[in-house]
Amino acid sequence: MSYEQVIEVRGLTKKFRNIVAVNNLDLNVYPGDVFGFLGPNGAGKSTTIRMLLSLIKPNSGSIKIFGKSLKENRENILRKVGGIVEKPDFYLYLSAYKNLEILGKISGADTSNKKIMEMLELVGLEKRYKSKVKTYSHGMKQRLGIAQALLHDPELIILDEPTTGLDPQGMKEIRDLIVYLSKTKNKTIFLSSHILREVEIIASRMIIINKGTTQVEGKVDDLLKSDKVAVTFEVDKVDEALSLINNSSWKSSYVSTAKNEMKFELAKTETAELNKFLMQNGFAVSAVVPVRSLEDYFLKITEGGEK
Repeated sequence: MSYEQVIEVRGLTKKFRNIVAVNNLDLNVYPGDVFGFLGPNGAGKSTTIRMLLSLIKPNSGSIKIFGKSLKENRENILRKVGGIVEKPDFYLYLSAYKNLEILGKISGADTSNKKIMEMLELVGLEKRYKSKVKTYSHGMKQRLGIAQALLHDPELIILDEPTTGLDPQGMKEIRDLIVYLSKTKNKTIFLSSHILREVEIIASRMIIINKGTTQVEGKVDDLLKSDKVAVTFEVDKVDEALSLINNSSWKSSYVSTAKNEMKFELAKTETAELNKFLMQNGFAVSAVVPVRSLEDYFLKITEGGEK
């Protein structure tokens, strides 16, 4: 392997008339990453993915994949890339097997019986390989789309919202498949998703973009470690407790109240101190729940609280 980064994007910009969809974007994806690509609706995620797959051209900036310029080496690079953008399309009145055979031949992939059945087994569709795709659920179509993307054994897999519209079981199946492809098949995965919990579970690194611009990038674990965490205290007599807090030095740490729960933003060493303070003042604390989730972090970043 002659490259340090699977994807290296610098200063990427895309405009549609007067709308700047992607604005001077930088990002870095390393071999073996499950890379979470996050941002609110309209942040420029799908536009970026379309540029990575060479479906649209940027106005400025550079894209390197496998250490080479996408602009100058498009054909050779895309041979090693598999992708799903939005929902995959198939011939609905043909079987899953026939779809993979036809689409594989179009893309120049191996369409031997062994290869097609291997891909269908990988995504859990081998028992329905003769069924017409029109009889497939949404989740099955998503898995078939991944099978199609894997048919030519790509090194990099780009998935744009692969769990959209799936039920919890379907989401788990896609999540497990992504983990398997990363851990067992040594694939690098670029995963765009708005389901933050999914990214938190499976991604090793991530970027959050907003208004087409990088807000933060790094290892998921490192980004979620913070000097302060959100901590919820479940207390009796919550109104009286709030009055006490508002007249104490803890007021600056207070965030909000909901039912019998009070939320604070605290340094790790302060949690026990606040718990002791409440109990010494006669309040029963029935639960202390620290939360530093990707959802909290995402909202903080995209609402402009942190860069």
